[in-house]
Amino acid sequence: MSTPFGAQSTWRQLVDLIGRGRVAASDVAIARLASIRRDVPPPIRAASARALAFATPPAALVSFFAQDELAIAAPMLRTADLSTDEWAAILPTLSPAARSVLRHRRDLADGVTRALQSFGSVDFVLGAPEPVADAAAPAQTPAPAEIVAPIAQPILEAEPEPFAIPETIAPVSPFLSIASVAASMPLVAEARRRAEQASESGSMAPPSADPKPDKPQSGTFPIAELVARIDAYQRKRAEAPAPPPLEIQPEPFVPAARQAETFRFETDAAGVLRWVEGAARAPLIGLTLDHGAIGSQVDGVASGAFRRRAGFSDARLVVDGTSDAAGPWRITGIPVFDRTTGRFTGYRGSARRPRADETAEPTREARNPAADALRQLAHELRTPTNAIAGFAEMIEAQMLGPVPQPYREQAGVIRSQTSGLLTAIDDIDMAARIETHALDLRAADVPLAPLLTRIADDLAPLATLRGTVLELQVDDPALAILGDDRAVERLIARLLATLVAAGGAGDRIGVVARRDDGAVVIVFDRPKALAAYAEETLLTIDAESEADRADQSGGAPLLGTGFALRLARNLAVELRGSLTLGDKSLTLRLPVAFPADMEQVSSN
Repeated sequence: MSTPFGAQSTWRQLVDLIGRGRVAASDVAIARLASIRRDVPPPIRAASARALAFATPPAALVSFFAQDELAIAAPMLRTADLSTDEWAAILPTLSPAARSVLRHRRDLADGVTRALQSFGSVDFVLGAPEPVADAAAPAQTPAPAEIVAPIAQPILEAEPEPFAIPETIAPVSPFLSIASVAASMPLVAEARRRAEQASESGSMAPPSADPKPDKPQSGTFPIAELVARIDAYQRKRAEAPAPPPLEIQPEPFVPAARQAETFRFETDAAGVLRWVEGAARAPLIGLTLDHGAIGSQVDGVASGAFRRRAGFSDARLVVDGTSDAAGPWRITGIPVFDRTTGRFTGYRGSARRPRADETAEPTREARNPAADALRQLAHELRTPTNAIAGFAEMIEAQMLGPVPQPYREQAGVIRSQTSGLLTAIDDIDMAARIETHALDLRAADVPLAPLLTRIADDLAPLATLRGTVLELQVDDPALAILGDDRAVERLIARLLATLVAAGGAGDRIGVVARRDDGAVVIVFDRPKALAAYAEETLLTIDAESEADRADQSGGAPLLGTGFALRLARNLAVELRGSLTLGDKSLTLRLPVAFPADMEQVSSN
């Protein structure tokens, strides 16, 4: 793991072994992945996450990937199959954008869906500051109704129990009237009894001719009279027929769901939408402008412009779902560059609904079934090869216990051979990607001198084995290539490795790099063994014709010199360059980064 290649190989092996259940997702294994994550480029981390789409990775690995960038965490979050308790432990550690990915899934359990809904306001609303208690007021215990449970932590609710529907329409109210409360008091009951006796005696006695003023009554009798009136009113109301129910008039019309007509957006440097205004954010945040990415909903117009860091107009976009942003769109965007450094920072643009004479479905080219089958074959071969290489490295390093020296030597041979096999599998996969136009290239500045030095150091053991000498000459130390750094390194490394493997004792392979008319020109000398081949014949040299030389000296390309040169030529075309096969040399032309006669401009 001391080199970038070693860190990437270790990352792929550990992720594949843990994700497919061959190695337990222990704290030591996750800590090993965390220690080398910064040495593994994001595209490789995203590819390892996509490789586990049809596997069942454990919760620890899903949680580890979920804390990474959204483009890396999204493939894992879209396909992970975890229990409700495992999702409950992971959800609080996710970002709002990552939780929005889970909200689009329809295969999650009801408990997980309710837990996601509990984050609704927490994801988008800032919390209010806590009120300051008054120092002069005494401390009071809040009533039970005032105690509010925190909502920051998702709560998995239990399944609701079935309940019986009451026969009455109106619910039973716990309210008690004043009359019922007063009637239950002993004082009021005694007053009512006396009032009833007085009324009976008064009705039986004849009226007096000379009435005398009544003696002032005590305070209990007016209360009893009021209670009697209230009781009589309630009895009269109970005996009265119920009024007919009011007829509910139907609404004149039901308004349809409003569809957004326009929205504005901004992306980051990776082409992922990070800001939206004018439409629902949930189905739009996280979409990518990369046409070849999984889940992309844009056509090749926006994708091609994104790879060139150029503007685009009326590109096609389709948004799934039932929100106001669902449906077809036409999008327009302009690239944004940092004013200080000139670096690309993303896109700003707008979207509109297509007119009646337009369509917005992304047009995708028909895929080649043979190339797709070849990519599937490469994937199926890479998985067991990575496993073999991983176990061989564990035996050689004695990670599982002491191992005798002969077995360690055999494990070293196996690891070396699987490394060559993995290189051949990667070449096959790249050739299939070029054939299906699925190669993900992102332009960057690649310094040429350090790249050539690093490749020459890696090929030094092979050059010593073949008896060949490499001579590097770069006219300008600041010379740089404009292209995808991984693709440029792979192109030059595979081309130079093919020439060194074809060399013999006493051969000198010169590599001269210079700037020429807005391009970087790299000239490679052809070794003596390839000097007799014409251009077309050179591209047809297969592995069988080189088997004898490989058995004698070793180091010949596993798939043959012709395949390696054809792959290098096609890859150079993808990088907007060319590879010319001359009689005595091979000339590689690639775009130059920041030419001396051109200034970097800003598109802000």
